Parts: sequence; C-alpha cells; structure tokens
Amino acid sequence: MKFTPFKLNVYMFFKLPSAFWCGVRAKSISTEVCQSTVKHRWFNQNPFNSMYFAVQAMAAEFTTGVLVMYQIKESGKNISMLVANNKATFTKKAKGSIVFECTQGNLIKDTIQKAIETHEGQTIWLTSIGKDEKGDQVSEMQFEWTVKVKSQ
Repeated sequence: MKFTPFKLNVYMFFKLPSAFWCGVRAKSISTEVCQSTVKHRWFNQNPFNSMYFAVQAMAAEFTTGVLVMYQIKESGKNISMLVANNKATFTKKAKGSIVFECTQGNLIKDTIQKAIETHEGQTIWLTSIGKDEKGDQVSEMQFEWTVKVKSQ
C-alpha cells in the first residue's frame, strides 16, 4: 500500500473502525512526520463537554503506528509491531479540531534497522502532540512500540 492520507483513511475504515467512526482522519504522512485530525463532536465527547480521552489516544496512536508501518514497509523485511505501554498528559480541554503529530520517523528507521541487524526485538517510545485550532497543546501521548523481525 502506498501511504497517502486517502489510503490511510480507507485502511482505518476497515481495520480501525472505532477510530474512523469517532472522526479520526489521516491528515499527512512523510518519511519523518505523520499528522491526524479529529474534531470534538457529540459522538466523541465526555461528560465535561470536551473530547473523550480515548478518542485523543486513538488519534495520537495512529500517528505513531503509521510511521512504524511506513518504516517497516521501507525496510522490505517481515517485522511485527505492537504497543507495549502508553502514557498520557492532558493540559487543556480538547474542543474544536485537534491535530496530532508525531515527528520521529528517523528514530523509527534507526530502531528497525537495529532490529534487522541484531535479530532481537527492539522497543521505542514515540510521542504524539495534540494541538487545538489556536495552536495550544491539549495533550501529549507517548507509546512504547516493540518491533521484531519475524523468523522466516
């Protein structure tokens, strides 16, 4: 699959339907950066009139996971990936349109290369920052991804 926002959104519809129906959408993808958007709506709200934290987590995790998938595809190897841990910090109510961004594509590439060279599983902490329409940070999510070359 070529990594474009349209194809990622189709992928999300079939493979991550709860994220799709909550309004998470791929905005952009490159070697180093992935962005997703999600808008606060009735369907993804919490009782405090802001976006439910799990919806923010889906949008944030998507940006990190897509970059891992992209770098695995670029490696040409059969590599498994899985989230092992996550952490979150919420700094402001998430209202309106929120953009999540992960900018660690090069670090992921290095981690995958190390997994290929050593034939050992590797872990990497990736961060996705969520900002509102004013540019204010609403949350910071960190996900610990594990990658491992599958035996042939």
